[in-house]
Amino acid sequence: MSNLVQKFQEYSTWRSGVVAALERYRAWVASAGMADAASDARFSRLLARMADDKLSIAFVAEFSRGKSELINAIFFADYGQRILPSSAGRTTMCPTELMYDETFPPSIRLLPIETRAEAQSTSDYKEQKQVWTVLPLDISSGEGMLEAFKQVSLTKRVPPAEAKRYGLFDDEDPDAALSVGPDGLVEISQWRHAIVNFPHPLLKQGLVIIDTPGLNAIGTEPELTLNLIPNAHAVLFILAADTGVTKSDIDVWRDHIGTGPGRMVVLNKIDSMWDELRSPAEVDEQIARQVSSVAQTLHLPPEQVFPISAQKGLVAKVNRDAALLAKTRLPQLENALSGELIPSKQEIIRAQLASDIGEMSTAKQALLASRARSVVEQLVELKSLRGKNQSIIEHMMKRVDLEKKEFDESLLKLQGTRAVFTRLSTEVFTSLGMDILKEEVRQTRDAMDKSKFSTGLRAAVKRFFEQIQTNLAESSRKTEEITEMMSVMYRKFSTEHGLALSTPMPFSLDKYRKEIEMIESVYHKQFGTAVILTTPQVTLMTKFFDSIASRVKQSFTQANRDVEAWLKVVMAPLEAQIWEHKSQLKKRRQSIERIHSATDDLEEKVEALEKLQAEIDEQKRMLQQLENDLHQAIHAELSLLKAAA
Repeated sequence: MSNLVQKFQEYSTWRSGVVAALERYRAWVASAGMADAASDARFSRLLARMADDKLSIAFVAEFSRGKSELINAIFFADYGQRILPSSAGRTTMCPTELMYDETFPPSIRLLPIETRAEAQSTSDYKEQKQVWTVLPLDISSGEGMLEAFKQVSLTKRVPPAEAKRYGLFDDEDPDAALSVGPDGLVEISQWRHAIVNFPHPLLKQGLVIIDTPGLNAIGTEPELTLNLIPNAHAVLFILAADTGVTKSDIDVWRDHIGTGPGRMVVLNKIDSMWDELRSPAEVDEQIARQVSSVAQTLHLPPEQVFPISAQKGLVAKVNRDAALLAKTRLPQLENALSGELIPSKQEIIRAQLASDIGEMSTAKQALLASRARSVVEQLVELKSLRGKNQSIIEHMMKRVDLEKKEFDESLLKLQGTRAVFTRLSTEVFTSLGMDILKEEVRQTRDAMDKSKFSTGLRAAVKRFFEQIQTNLAESSRKTEEITEMMSVMYRKFSTEHGLALSTPMPFSLDKYRKEIEMIESVYHKQFGTAVILTTPQVTLMTKFFDSIASRVKQSFTQANRDVEAWLKVVMAPLEAQIWEHKSQLKKRRQSIERIHSATDDLEEKVEALEKLQAEIDEQKRMLQQLENDLHQAIHAELSLLKAAA
């Protein structure tokens, strides 16, 4: 088992431990009578996030660089044969996602290339099951799986005009004529996108492998440029040891990958440098020179360039040849990938969990503190009644009634705040709503269709991005206004009625503003340098805008969900404390009433309250224990989980 596979399994075990701790915490909160709609929604969101947690690795290379073979060597060697087709020439003709979704049977879903002629992105089509061609995947047969995977590499021959309509042929390119065959047709992929649903153990645990076609597809398939590659947790950029870095390699590295976390360069096919007429030291020196040259060209430290032999690595794993495997240097790449990719992904999830759980814990602890304080106040009151006459008891009843009256007056003022809260909540969606976004997309498409010049096209897209950012900024101002208003209300109830309230849960749309900025920067890289756009570039720019619109819709959809979730919970701690305070005031009044009518009940009531106080102390202890367990599960180290397994 490779170190990468082992680390991923440890990560999956860690994730399961966190989910189990969350479930125990949720069940106890419900049994203690501290659950509410807001906390239930937050628990559900956290558990859904853990269930949907994916870890994606994209493999990017020009064709014939051994990309599919590298995927076979790292992930599928245990099958004893190749799973992805790997041979001379092009084997991956369209972007391919290998993943597992239990709601689908094992299958290969293929999106026809003809969909490129429509104004929809690949992401849009993922919701339209009827468009895809679905092929069953016989996971019991290695040969059968290999044959099914070969479907991804199928091509078709079409007239240049049809290829041009799909944005796959540029008749203004002087080299384009070379791709036209004697029959007057050009070869294109039969499929636009492939999704392989395969119950491999790692894929079932959330790994997603993205296999990309040659570098020319990086610029022509917006789904790769705007979605799959930027969102991948790791990108392996594969070069050939015998060719080094080509101009197209440099362009793709600079424009679409670049340096950053999880970005690695793989120098494949070092076995071409193995030479029986040279000493091992001479071979190592030659490989080191090539690594240094690649690192210098791509402005990388040499430690980020990994020389390997994927083909010999696969052979070594299948034959269990440890000496050959060491010679291929494949384990060094796997170790680096597992050492950087999985811990960084774990830290992201930890930070998200810690924030949400911290806020929930604070709210639950405040609720228990409120209950404990109320019981103490009641005990003090009741103990002070020992030996007192009826007039004293009547005075205490009046004092409770006065407290209740003052509290009810505050609740009337809160109703006014609720009305403002409802109005502001509606106004947030006035600028963030999906209908507004759809209208912006429609107007931009109309402006692009009407424009015959590059400047008009660019102006339409520029206005689109400006309007989107304006809408997000306006919604941000409204959420800030809501936060300030709720802060005032929290302080009021804390000061006037002694409620244990911290500041309301903060919220920000900055994440989505940055996402839009990233999308815009990708667009500028693609179309910002050319002064005049050629006709094929205009076609491609239109396709890009379709994907831009789809990606922005995804961001806005998630932003809407986040705002809705926040609006549900921002008032929840205050409402929970109000409900608790009203309940405790009512109980105090009832206790004093009973003592007023029968002073014999006093000691019995004191005893009951002391018992309740002990129960609350036990609940505090249990809550702290569950929070500690959850904290330990979240911050558990993967190596320790392996030792405990």
